[in-house]
Amino acid sequence: MIGIPRASGDSGQASEVAKHALLASSVGGNLAILTTRTTMIRPRQFFYFRIDLDIFILRNLQANAASGFAVHDDCKLNFLDLKAKRTYRFIVFKVEMDKKEIVVEKLGKPTETYGDFTASLPADECRYAVFDFDFVTEENCQKSKIFFVAWSPDTAKVKSKMIYASSKDRFKRELDGIQVELQATDPSEMDLDVFNSRVH
Repeated sequence: MIGIPRASGDSGQASEVAKHALLASSVGGNLAILTTRTTMIRPRQFFYFRIDLDIFILRNLQANAASGFAVHDDCKLNFLDLKAKRTYRFIVFKVEMDKKEIVVEKLGKPTETYGDFTASLPADECRYAVFDFDFVTEENCQKSKIFFVAWSPDTAKVKSKMIYASSKDRFKRELDGIQVELQATDPSEMDLDVFNSRVH
């Protein structure tokens, strides 16, 4: 149970407290149970209250995200096709917030390139993806490795970043055969040089 102070002498502070209390009550459904008490808020007390409430909101978002997004069967079936039959060059996965489910957003044909793959990742939204990366070893042997990419651009919404981050490990366990993981917040963190450096 969290006590939400209510300012009796400053309408601006009272309005700010009410706004954050409403936000907290809306996060995670029944996770947040709020009560109020009347007190005088000094600037420093209000500052501490804001920090504590922000932490409370973030923790509830994490708990709600970790509580479970289902994985659509197509995610696993298409991944098996990529791994065993090389039917696809890459797969992009999206978290459907409304359905609370991770689904396949795009399937890359075997003829598609790394450039096609990166173009499939939105500039301001998070995604998961797998990419079948071909490379040549120092012994001049042609090989490939399956990369898992956690794409979380800086411009994405904070709530989306948290949901993707908290669901990542559970989702990866559904995709048996991942060999390399990359976490990228901008294109430079997943360019071809980075891919090559992770396979040699």
